[in-house]
Amino acid sequence: RLCDVILATFGVAAASQGCMNNLTFGIPAIEENGVRYEGWGYYETIAGGHGGGRDWPRGQDGVHTNMTNTKITDPEILERRYPVLLHQFSLREGSGGSGMHPGGSGCIRDIEFLEAMSVSLLTERRAFPPPGLNGGGNGACGLNLWKRCRSGKTAQLLNIGGKNSVFVQPGDHIVIMTPGGGGYGRSE
Repeated sequence: RLCDVILATFGVAAASQGCMNNLTFGIPAIEENGVRYEGWGYYETIAGGHGGGRDWPRGQDGVHTNMTNTKITDPEILERRYPVLLHQFSLREGSGGSGMHPGGSGCIRDIEFLEAMSVSLLTERRAFPPPGLNGGGNGACGLNLWKRCRSGKTAQLLNIGGKNSVFVQPGDHIVIMTPGGGGYGRSE
């Protein structure tokens, strides 16, 4: 978010999605009856919206902003190597702030877990939206949801906040909706 402050100070661009949206999941190594079972882990960063700027027509959709540009694992590889199903990975339409130069859209990532495991999130801009600049509208806040699915019961949808660790069961989903970027300038 330091980059957002610097860019806003010089009037160059509205705020972006904040820091990377970090997601990890896996199981720890354990020893049982003298036998060691290896654990495993997975880590990814999920893109969001870039803020609109004075010198470009709109903020970029679904990108890593101001600090990194990591590559996310292809869905086919993710599902082959880990006990998960990727139900959705798309742009979060309408999440960018309005303005003469609108903010870019965030993303939606919905992952179903096929085994019990730990899931952790480290994300930003869940309580305060990415602000617009020079009359542009704010981008949408991000949202992290845990869809708890238990046999024979109606699924519970829980907002797990920006920074949290949960222990999911088979059939549970984590849905990450990343922030959009703020808009730049008043719409005419």
